Amino acid sequence: MNQPLKIAFMGTPEFSVTVLDALAAAGHEIVCVYCQPPRPAGRGHKLHPSPVQRRAEELNIPVRTPRSFKKDADARRDFAALKLDAAVVAAYGLILPQEVLDAPKYGCINIHASLLPRWRGAAPIQRAILAGDTETGICIMQMDKGLDTGDVLLRGTVPITPVTTADRLHDTLAAEGAELIVETLRLIAAGTPPVPQPQEETGATYAAMLTKEDSKIDWTQPAETIERQLRALHPLWCMYNGQRLKVLEAAVEKRHGAPGEILGRGAKAPDICLAPERRGLVVACGKDALLLKCVQPQDRKPMDGISFMNGMHLNVGDRLS
Repeated sequence: MNQPLKIAFMGTPEFSVTVLDALAAAGHEIVCVYCQPPRPAGRGHKLHPSPVQRRAEELNIPVRTPRSFKKDADARRDFAALKLDAAVVAAYGLILPQEVLDAPKYGCINIHASLLPRWRGAAPIQRAILAGDTETGICIMQMDKGLDTGDVLLRGTVPITPVTTADRLHDTLAAEGAELIVETLRLIAAGTPPVPQPQEETGATYAAMLTKEDSKIDWTQPAETIERQLRALHPLWCMYNGQRLKVLEAAVEKRHGAPGEILGRGAKAPDICLAPERRGLVVACGKDALLLKCVQPQDRKPMDGISFMNGMHLNVGDRLS
């Protein structure tokens, strides 16, 4: 490679670990890693470092975990004092004020998991699947003061198929992002940086942060919509007899009834005639129905839909909500 760049890496979740590994393998001088502070988790509420912090420590790279750049003048001064060529940002989770964006020679460069300007914001992977998009991708973006509004330096496209899950798409996009940021830095180091492409505002959408309510099933929605919801937000949940039921695996069935109504078992055939993949509990939706292959009742282990129906003494015509 050309003269390695002096960089900082800023990221927090598992998505960012793939990028950090690629940058280290590319031979750049990673002088510091920034990530969010350790969070309490588990029964004892012990502090747990983020995936990026754990990986950085394994690589013997110094780690900094400021709670805010906007409110912490010392953190801003310490960042500027690094005299960086560039900062690479991937799902960091903190707002970077203009003073931080301007500090590195080539600014702060973000890896965003969508085809900007579509799905700016916090949850682009899940929102793309929920919306039924047939493709998404990675944009390498020069950060500015807006929310994912900066110029795009490089982009790569990834298909979304009818069986794509958020977990699989996450891994694919992480690998694509790692490849594209390494190429971006190579071009910068060679003195031939990518030509910035301003984003068009036409078609801009916002990937709002996800909440627990986003994973609740609304049986008035089409079965196809709920099936996408399951692939994006696994697992989903609904209610039965005042208790929560997690839906872990499901498929669309061409059957009809009142939303939430239990229609029966499998594809209108005796259980003994059903292939294993067609065995389950069929629930009507706003359009078509959903075959619940694997569910988990409250305080119980996962089970197939028929075992759930039998064990809970549910009958055809009963309702889930």
